[in-house]
Amino acid sequence: MSSTSRRYRRTACTSLALVLPLAALAACGGGGGGTSADAGSGKGTISVWAHQGQKSEDTALQNAVKSFNSSQSGIKVELKLIPGNDYTKTITATDASQLPDVMEFDGPTMANFVYNKKLAAIDSYVSAKTLSNATAASKAQGEIDGKHYGLGMYDSGLGVYGNKKLLDAAGVKYPTGLSDDWTAAQFTAALKALKAKDSDGKVLDLQENNGLSNEWGTYGFAPIVWSAGGSLLKDGKAEGALDTPAVVSAMKTFQSWKTYTDPNTDGNAFAKGRVALSWVGHWMYPAYSKALGSDLVVLPLPDFGNGPKSGQGSWAWGIGANTKNAKASGAFLDYLMNDTNVTAMTTANGAPPATKTALAASTLYKQGGPLQLFADQLAKPCGDSDITKSCVAVTRPVTAGYPTVTAKFSDALNSIYGGADPKSALAKAARSIDQDFSDNAGYKIP
Repeated sequence: MSSTSRRYRRTACTSLALVLPLAALAACGGGGGGTSADAGSGKGTISVWAHQGQKSEDTALQNAVKSFNSSQSGIKVELKLIPGNDYTKTITATDASQLPDVMEFDGPTMANFVYNKKLAAIDSYVSAKTLSNATAASKAQGEIDGKHYGLGMYDSGLGVYGNKKLLDAAGVKYPTGLSDDWTAAQFTAALKALKAKDSDGKVLDLQENNGLSNEWGTYGFAPIVWSAGGSLLKDGKAEGALDTPAVVSAMKTFQSWKTYTDPNTDGNAFAKGRVALSWVGHWMYPAYSKALGSDLVVLPLPDFGNGPKSGQGSWAWGIGANTKNAKASGAFLDYLMNDTNVTAMTTANGAPPATKTALAASTLYKQGGPLQLFADQLAKPCGDSDITKSCVAVTRPVTAGYPTVTAKFSDALNSIYGGADPKSALAKAARSIDQDFSDNAGYKIP
């Protein structure tokens, strides 16, 4: 991620992949799939690696480790925090034999780590209770061919934040939830109506200050592809999925929004009231709520024909493929995923809990809470392949080739936003993705 994205990284690092580390994964060779860890005695010392995030997140994790160590005498956890900017690159560069017993990873990197034999399936080592309490969306991110390689403490989601005062002044009618989502045409009409009441005509924030040719581009705007009935990949191919006429049309609409968009160079376009709408994720709620108070409304993304869609997925936890004590590692993961620890972590970072019980009790995300929309979206998971009209939260492609997928798509998105022909840009991206998959035998994981 570029230096211009530091503010975004602080607020969104709990939700999205770090772009430079993801790109580094594309150079990985290997293949052959995940391995089965040794169960071990279930006692002794286990090593744990995690990314160093916000101070509040780090404290929540450190407290969980201290609590676990003091709760029993058979297992001792030794925690190592690695700076977030270096974390994925560190795992990528470390030989599997030198990786820890338990490690955190950003969701989209999981399949690549499984492909390179760095993660083991966790199904035999975490309890059935832990697995059953994980939300369906969280499990979708961590599953390959029926096996689970990761579980998250928290998830993520996208929406459009609105300034009720500005929307009402322009006479704009807006959705109250998923049941009355607006179409892409209605969203565009709202932009036009808002422009007529705005001094500079810039009424929309797309977090352009973070750049689009990176993971924000994919996470933030792949929902347009999915909502248009397309996909980044279908049956291992991008051609015929990413570059369909419906997706091209949707991207032309996206391109047309640039004239209404504030470049948000100071990162405060919405909070300072310069724009009425901000297309971003759950992580901006604290700042936006503080700035707007009762004038803040939370809206779904527009529907391009296949229903509104949202990205999902975040950091998750797994077991190193070469551990000699997977049983003890699983016991620690069980503890980490309990209500106390999940609630402490999601209170620290504001993300939606990735366990059913903590989500239902969350002040922000429970029924009637200010961020209920995000919970409603996660309650309708699509997985990464069966993207129907009725589902909402889509998992980014679970494939070892994801670094190429996101790099090529976000580059195309950035080009389109800059004025390039959507049909040509998407076709070029699809060809490049398919060529990479062909060169790597489809990144198949046995």
